[in-house]
Amino acid sequence: MPTLLHIDSSVFSTEASASRAVTATFRKHWQEQHPDGTVVYRDLAADPVPHLSAEAHVAGFVPPSAHSPEQAAVFAERVKLIEELEQADAVLIGAPMYNYTIPSTLKAWLDNVILFGRTAGETPSAKGTPVTVVASRGGSYAPGTPREGYEYVQNYLTAVLADALGLDLDFIVPELTMAPQNPAMAELIPLYEASRDQAHAAAADKAKRLAERLAA
Repeated sequence: MPTLLHIDSSVFSTEASASRAVTATFRKHWQEQHPDGTVVYRDLAADPVPHLSAEAHVAGFVPPSAHSPEQAAVFAERVKLIEELEQADAVLIGAPMYNYTIPSTLKAWLDNVILFGRTAGETPSAKGTPVTVVASRGGSYAPGTPREGYEYVQNYLTAVLADALGLDLDFIVPELTMAPQNPAMAELIPLYEASRDQAHAAAADKAKRLAERLAA
C-alpha cells in the first residue's frame, strides 16, 4: 500500500494553524482512499531535526569508510530522513510563511535531505515523487499584489523541491490568514474565508486524485 510522508512545520496547533488544518484535510482524504496505507509523520515544531552541522555536511561528501565516529553518527540521522523521502509514494508539507520565508525547522529538514550525488544531482533518488505543499500566508503575495516581490516561499521551494530534488511539485496557498486577527484587515475577512474554503477543497480533491493516480 502507498506511503505518505507528512511534514508539518507550523509552530501553532491545528486549531490555530492554517497550514496544519489544510494538511489534515489532505491526510484525511488520503487515508480514506488508502485505509491500509502508511503515513510517516514528522512534526518539525514539536520534534525538530538538527540543523546541519559541519560533521553532517562533510560526511555527505566522503565515503562512509572514511567517516569519523562523530560523522558516522550524525550522517546516520541524515540517512533516516533521506530514506523516508525516498521510500514515500507521495509527500505532503505544511509550509507557512514566517517573515517572508519558510520556518527554520523546515529549512533544517531540507538541508538534511538534500544530498548531492543521491537526492540531488543528475539522477535524484526521489525524482518524480508527487509533493503537495500547503504554503499558507498572513497576507497576499500573489502576482499583481503590492507584496508580490516578497514571495520567497513558493520561489524557494520550487527551486529546492522541483529543480534540485526533481519532485513533482504542487502548491495549495491559503492566503490572508491574519485577517480574522488583525483589525486593519477586517474588510478582507470574506476573501480570507474564500481562500480558506478553496484550500480545503483543493486538498480534498488533490488527495483523492493522487490516490487514484497511484492506484492506477
